[in-house]
Amino acid sequence: MQKREQGKSGGSGGGNAAPPPKRGRPFGSTAASVASASAADSVAPSTLLGPSLQIHNSFSVEQNNKRIVLALQSGLKSELTWALNTLTLLSFKEKDDMRKDACLAKIPGLLDALLQIIDDWRDIALPKELRKGQRTRTLGANSVVTGFGNEYEALGSIALLPQSGLGPGSAAEISGQKNTSKRRRSEWWLDEDGLFNLDDEGRAEKQQCAVAASNIIRNFSFMPENEIAMAQHRHCLETVFQCIEDHIVEDEELVTNAIETIVNLAPLLDLRIFSSPKPSYIKITEKRAVQAIMGMLGSQVKAWHCAAAEFLGRMIINPDNEPLLLPFVPQIYKRLVDILSLQAFDAQAAAIGALYNLVDVNMDCRLKLASERWAVDRILKVIKTPHPVPEVCRKAAMIIEHLASDPQNRTSLLAYENAFAEILFSDGRHSDTFARILFELTSKPNNKIAAARGIWGM
Repeated sequence: MQKREQGKSGGSGGGNAAPPPKRGRPFGSTAASVASASAADSVAPSTLLGPSLQIHNSFSVEQNNKRIVLALQSGLKSELTWALNTLTLLSFKEKDDMRKDACLAKIPGLLDALLQIIDDWRDIALPKELRKGQRTRTLGANSVVTGFGNEYEALGSIALLPQSGLGPGSAAEISGQKNTSKRRRSEWWLDEDGLFNLDDEGRAEKQQCAVAASNIIRNFSFMPENEIAMAQHRHCLETVFQCIEDHIVEDEELVTNAIETIVNLAPLLDLRIFSSPKPSYIKITEKRAVQAIMGMLGSQVKAWHCAAAEFLGRMIINPDNEPLLLPFVPQIYKRLVDILSLQAFDAQAAAIGALYNLVDVNMDCRLKLASERWAVDRILKVIKTPHPVPEVCRKAAMIIEHLASDPQNRTSLLAYENAFAEILFSDGRHSDTFARILFELTSKPNNKIAAARGIWGM
């Protein structure tokens, strides 16, 4: 939790690096684009979600909170657009904007109404052709009753599967013919293009509303007044983790908003909430949540794997989350060391920030990182280059100091003695740190190799 001042860059690296432009922002919500918003609305007002209106200074959330929630729940296009536009403007704060209506997540029903918009889109997001179908039973295909729990299926249920080996006069086929009409009528809603199915334009509008709702939730997470309420809201966490879990097929902006939301909430997030007695909507488990983050960490999208690295670094600070993350530590270190090899400064900063927290809280993490190939070389490269953010270089040096403090790592780190000595004499900013590192490596009498070579501690 002590790393909060570094955070809130939403997908960028750790440290004090300048954050990249925020993604997922509806057109016209920033101060720089207000002037061009009216011109764009006049060109294609029907294609822009907003904002196409400006909220008057006298607009009070306390007096209109019920109206906003009811508009989100109504499903009416005009009301939904107004509510999303209003919340987008209210939730976005410039640096010098002291907004009194910042605690938006505590409005009764507001967060659930926004999450329902995302859930509605996710219910129809995956086309029918890509859905996983039922597996045809092949064991005991020639028997009507097998004893393996498929008796109801074999005797002609609604979900009757075609079975090879059954004769034309079998009981299953006759029963299936009797139930054909009932089955078709009950499945008209999903299997056929009926009155209530959405066309491509309707699906696009649902997707656009879901992205706007996720952007509002992301904006909420940047406000300290909302963090506790959101970090303890199980439905919110389940929805964002499910979006992250399906990042391969989900809308890119929706995934980006989701990962940035949980990065902001990470210092207050306890993964045990997924096994708590609180009402569950999506049944996300602790293991699935960590696996979803690991999938993002391995992504090729820089904003995603940077945010995932920062999230893991913040999560490990909480002792309650540590047992859930430790089984994935070997995979985490391997990927973080790979990220260090990238030329992007924000990616290196994110990896260094995560490694700094990981080795600081757990001794087993120090052993695994020291044994990881190329780890020390790439950390030293960040210091020697050097990284444009001094705080990142300081943390990189502190990582090596933590590794040197463990006696089991001294033998492997002595191979870098000359490199440590070079930084000690050439870089005054890290001379104290590397003096302590060399002292730890060479002045311990119980290390025979160090005793023969040690001169820095004398």
